[in-house]
Amino acid sequence: KMALIDYKKCHPEKCDNGICAAALACSHKLLRQEAPYDIPMTDPSVCRGCGDCVRACPLKAIVIVRM
Repeated sequence: KMALIDYKKCHPEKCDNGICAAALACSHKLLRQEAPYDIPMTDPSVCRGCGDCVRACPLKAIVIVRM
């Protein structure tokens, strides 16, 4: 399992202060933003498929898929 971002739905400007809510929720640091308002990037090698980021994303821009 791993998290994937739907970049058509991802709009960090809609999160508080441009900080991705899903990135903050991920304890494994799968999602990273270089700066506020930047689109977060994923690191699939650390994804555990826990779904914390999915639940935290207010825009429903993240899904868990089976690989």
